[in-house]
Amino acid sequence: MTKTRRILTGSIIGIASLMSGAIYMTNKTKALQKRDIKPFFQHDAPYVFSHRGGMQERPESTALAFDYSSSMGLTGFETDIRLTKDEQVIVFHDATVDRTTNGSGYVADHTLSELQALDAGYRFTDINGNKPYQNHPKAKIMTMDTLLQNYPDQLVNIDIKDHPDSYEGHIAPARLYEVIKRNHAESRVLVTSFYKEQIARFNALNHHGEIAIGASQAEVTEGILKCYSGLGPLYRGTADTFQMPTVHKGLVLTQRKLVAWLNKQNIAPGFYGVNNVDQMVDLANMGVHTLVTDRPKVGKQFLSFYRNK
Repeated sequence: MTKTRRILTGSIIGIASLMSGAIYMTNKTKALQKRDIKPFFQHDAPYVFSHRGGMQERPESTALAFDYSSSMGLTGFETDIRLTKDEQVIVFHDATVDRTTNGSGYVADHTLSELQALDAGYRFTDINGNKPYQNHPKAKIMTMDTLLQNYPDQLVNIDIKDHPDSYEGHIAPARLYEVIKRNHAESRVLVTSFYKEQIARFNALNHHGEIAIGASQAEVTEGILKCYSGLGPLYRGTADTFQMPTVHKGLVLTQRKLVAWLNKQNIAPGFYGVNNVDQMVDLANMGVHTLVTDRPKVGKQFLSFYRNK
């Protein structure tokens, strides 16, 4: 046998061994996938969350938005957190205040009192091109403590936004954990982040696992790849939910195979940016657990239809 043939033969044997091993492991671990369902996910589904309180209908992440969303009868809120200069946990999405307020600069360069002096309704424009909430007393940046205290009947999805390499990012998971414990909100919050480092830091504090955890962007990607490659049973993530866009880089994620694969493991499938009733109905009928909308009024219409069908 020539050297080339020996190399090719060895490669083929190696690949065959790897495939056999993968198939063996897949079969061996099929029964090991299901997770315990955390208290956060033990209510009637589907859940409908308002994205930042309903950012298309009210100034995002303000009491105006959260009051409005609550009045629509939705399940809860999808929110984001950042740390202020004085290390307070606020409900805010962007790294800077420029897009949504009359201020400028980074959130992390402002104290809580400075941020709460800003007008968070300043830039909101309604469908008629008007700015009806400028200088409104409820158009203010709020803390996560205030949100949890003011809306005790709402479930809250919390996304850690500060970059893990920043000073704020290093301490944000711990500060958030303190807020949750202080408000006895363990059973009604879901903590997530695009950053796997932030998930790991929070999980290190969540010793008893009572707080529900969402998948990082990396974990979602890994799960999707394994689902569609036939290696789904080898997935070893720890998340309680995948929250995804309906379409990512041209790939439609709202597919029955993925939704069924997640449900079989008690991983709640969730999609954000769902802003019409027909799509909500289709996704709920497919088995999607969580729908995140920018339009609470649409969420209310969907729930009214779905509960009475």
